[in-house]
Amino acid sequence: MKFARLGPLGREVPVALDTDGQAWDLRPITTDISGAFLASDPVGRVRHAREAGDLKPVPDADALRRGAPVARPGKVVCIGLNYRDHAAETGAEIPTEPIVFMKDPMTVIGPDDEVLVPRASTKTDWEIELAVVIGSVAKYCESEDEAATHIAGYAIANDVSEREFQLERGGQWDKGKSCETFNPLGPWLVTPDEVDPAALPLRLSVNGEVRQDGTTADMIFRPAEIVRYLSQFMVLYPGDVISTGTPAGVALAGNAPYLQPGDVVELTAEGLGSQRQTVGAA
Repeated sequence: MKFARLGPLGREVPVALDTDGQAWDLRPITTDISGAFLASDPVGRVRHAREAGDLKPVPDADALRRGAPVARPGKVVCIGLNYRDHAAETGAEIPTEPIVFMKDPMTVIGPDDEVLVPRASTKTDWEIELAVVIGSVAKYCESEDEAATHIAGYAIANDVSEREFQLERGGQWDKGKSCETFNPLGPWLVTPDEVDPAALPLRLSVNGEVRQDGTTADMIFRPAEIVRYLSQFMVLYPGDVISTGTPAGVALAGNAPYLQPGDVVELTAEGLGSQRQTVGAA
C-alpha cells in the first residue's frame, strides 16, 4: 500500500493509493499520516475502512500538490558514506560501522517543493537516498529480522547538502545538512510488502543530465541493519525517518557543478515514484 499527503502546504489530506492509483481520503480514520497512525496497523485500518465503505475517493488527486508523505517526523537520522562507489569517489575508506549524523526534521518538504540555496552558499549539492520510515518503537533490536518489523515503509529522499558548511566550517556535518528545504521526501510512503530494498535503482538528474545512476545493491549497510544498529544508541519512534546514504555522482566528487537558482533536479526510484524540484535562492 502507498500512503501520501495531498494538497496545499499545511492543509494536506492523508490518502492511501490502491494498486490502480486511486487515492482514498483517510480523514474518516486519521487526521494525518503521523507516527501515531503508522503505529496503529495502518494497512489493516485502511482495508477495514474500505470494506466498510467509509472512505471516499479524492477527486482530481493527480492535480494536487504532493506533500511529504509523513507529517512532522520526530527526527531525521542520516547515514554517511553507505555506498561503496560514493565512498570511492570522495576518497574515503569503507566504514566498518555506519556513520551517523542528524538532520533538522524541519527540513522535510514535499517532493516537488522548491529547494533554496542558502545565503553565502557556493556548494549546494544533491543526494538521492532511500529513506526508511519507522512504524513502531525500536530499541535494542537483536537482529535484522527484528529490526525489519519496525519499518513502516520506504520513500525517496533528497539529502540536499551544503558542502562548505558541512566540511569546511568547523567539521559539523549537521550545519551543511539542516538548511531550510534541504530534505524533499516522497511522493509516497510505500509499505514493505511492495518494495524490495535490496536492489532498487536510484537515478537523479540535474537540468536533464543524469548525475546519479546507482542501486541499493551497492549499500554497505542494509536498511534493516541500519535500524538494528541505530536502536543500540537511540530509541526510534513511529514517524522517524532514516536516510540510508547516496550512490556515486554527487557534485562533491568534482565532476559536475553545484546547484544554482534555476536548476531543476529530478529523482526516481523503482516502485517509489519520482520527485522534481526547482532550485531557488533563500
